[in-house]
Amino acid sequence: MANQEHLDILRQGVEVWNRWREENPKIMPDLRGANLDGANLRSAYLHSTYLNSARLRGADLSGANLSFANLRLAGLHQTNLTHANLTHASLIDASLIDANLRGTFLRAAFLRGAILKGTDLSNAVIVFTTFGDNDLSTVKGLDSVKHEGPSHVSIDTLYKSKGEIPEAFLRGCGVPDNFIEYMHSLTNQAFEYYSCFISYSSKNHDFAERIYADLQNKGVRCWFAPEDMKIGDKIRTRIDETIRKYDKLLLVLSEESVASQWVEAEVEAAIEKEEDGKTVLFPVRLDDAVMKLNTGWPALIKRTRHIGDFTQWQTHSSYQKAFARLMRDLKAEESAEG
Repeated sequence: MANQEHLDILRQGVEVWNRWREENPKIMPDLRGANLDGANLRSAYLHSTYLNSARLRGADLSGANLSFANLRLAGLHQTNLTHANLTHASLIDASLIDANLRGTFLRAAFLRGAILKGTDLSNAVIVFTTFGDNDLSTVKGLDSVKHEGPSHVSIDTLYKSKGEIPEAFLRGCGVPDNFIEYMHSLTNQAFEYYSCFISYSSKNHDFAERIYADLQNKGVRCWFAPEDMKIGDKIRTRIDETIRKYDKLLLVLSEESVASQWVEAEVEAAIEKEEDGKTVLFPVRLDDAVMKLNTGWPALIKRTRHIGDFTQWQTHSSYQKAFARLMRDLKAEESAEG
């Protein structure tokens, strides 16, 4: 939650804000979760500012000093960051769809998990910059990025980008030529199935364990809360990160789960991810509870989704029939077309 005093100062304008920062150099401003959509923050001094989960859609941050800022999970859709200083900034899991980062300084910035669909990085300056779990295939201007030294490009980024990354960019990051050649043969072998995260009530643990084991045996990369969640994680932030990381949310609906706030939060995060136009939510039911509800998120799912029927999951033949349907639905588009 943003510090209201800090937010009020910022809303008085960049000139007032920068003067306050100059007078209070030891304060680390807290603007976490603030709604700054469309704000004019041009040349703002936001060094070491907490902007986690802040909304900055369409904001003007051109020339802003965001060095060492925390922009984790920030919404930066269509944000203007031209010539901004993002040195050592954390952009982990931030959404930078159609954002303008032309000439932006990204030295030692962390972009793991950031959504870079249509992002413009023309003439951006990078060195020791971390790209991990990103799809770079639609990023603009990668071949014009200025490399001041090596940067880190992870294997999962190469896979997510299906190898569609300019070789000049990879060489600039320090990727060896022999690996670049090998990369094309690796990335042409697409994953057969989407990865998924299993959301369920703890009362349905036996079913979750069974379907998890069967999905793993079929080559589906999947995870669920008891195995994947770390003790002490901040619940909402961790859920948001998890849903962003995996392709699909396998939602196990039951009398217990439709009443679970934990499951509700996971569903909300998945629906938000669907704003990108992809189907993320895959519901299956263990009983008739969801079919009897006419309000809230369960009713929305009932009206708008095909719900897999696992009500007879303890009967082998019924389970196998429902599981086969699920496997068909989890086939990645490229594999389904092939």
